[in-house]
Amino acid sequence: MADGTEMPAGVDAQNALIVETTPGTIVIKLHSDIAPGHAERLKLLARERFYDDVPFHRVIDGFMAQTGDGEHGNGTGGSSYPDLKAEFSDKPFTRGTVGMARAGNPNSANSQFFIMFDDGDFLNGQYTVIGEVVSGMDVVDKLKRGEPPAQPDRIVKMQVAADAK
Repeated sequence: MADGTEMPAGVDAQNALIVETTPGTIVIKLHSDIAPGHAERLKLLARERFYDDVPFHRVIDGFMAQTGDGEHGNGTGGSSYPDLKAEFSDKPFTRGTVGMARAGNPNSANSQFFIMFDDGDFLNGQYTVIGEVVSGMDVVDKLKRGEPPAQPDRIVKMQVAADAK
């Protein structure tokens, strides 16, 4: 990539996100095959710079790190686009899985997503699996914990890998 980030073998740059965070870079391979609507939403918002400077507002040790509230930054907001219809699959929530956050309604995912620190089979079939971390899990592990963290880590810049500069 032009920004110096290497794409792991077999990762399509059109369906991958480069997430530059305060502790380092994370590369997410999107599962556009099982969650095409959600993948398109994340790419659209990344291209609109929606995620730039957004905090990881909910980071629970042994569970997950959540971000993507570019509206309020505290987990209560979304984007200006309508909520997405659930795209549940049989893909399990394991360490490094990226899922879409939502409210009680299964069709309420919008812009927020989370990265699993550990396996979470209790989420299987309940949340949309949107992707997986293919590089940078060591960075995810460094994210400051808290609900919210006192000094939260942030997404500095998030872009579609094919667009990376």
